[in-house]
Amino acid sequence: MSKKATTIARRAAAVAAVSAVGAAGLMINAGDADAARLPSGSKTSTGIDGQVVKLKRSAESARGLHSVANNGAGRSAAVSGTYKATLSKGTGSMTVGYLVGCQVNITGLSGGLSGSISQSGPSLSGALSVPLQPGEVKFIKGDSLALKKGKGTVMVDGFQINVEQCGGYASARSVVQVLAADGFTNEDDAISADSGYVQSTLYGKPFSLN
Repeated sequence: MSKKATTIARRAAAVAAVSAVGAAGLMINAGDADAARLPSGSKTSTGIDGQVVKLKRSAESARGLHSVANNGAGRSAAVSGTYKATLSKGTGSMTVGYLVGCQVNITGLSGGLSGSISQSGPSLSGALSVPLQPGEVKFIKGDSLALKKGKGTVMVDGFQINVEQCGGYASARSVVQVLAADGFTNEDDAISADSGYVQSTLYGKPFSLN
């Protein structure tokens, strides 16, 4: 991990040090107890060279909160969940983020993501404020977790999403993305590998922000 690693990435390394061998973790702690449960999910993808990527989402929840803006155009929710990735071979990178929209049906949107969806938003931290105009969608991308030993776990606990400037309804959904291959590396933002890549994306159920 480079010296430029963010607080999220450093927390991930700390959790990995006390976890079982081959697992890495991420903790975002804010603590909201009575959140509405969202359905669990899983997905299995196989690359052209036979590499299998398994993604799993569990214990996901979202709790609507009163926006700190107090101007009628703010929406807020605290989200939690556990996200796991398992590789049959090789190495890869795992990212957990959120697709957030204002007055947009995000059910069918892909996080791959189309040019109309901005990926330049800030990374995950304890809380995040996202300026969104009606009809606008953004993908809030978290820090990537290296899958060096075939497994990775990301735990999000009470992470708060605040949407500002949205005069209508706002909604969001979790996105887990994995890119993997034999000999996978992404140093200096240059991706290389010794085999074909396999990319897998698992989406959570959309939920409303108050």
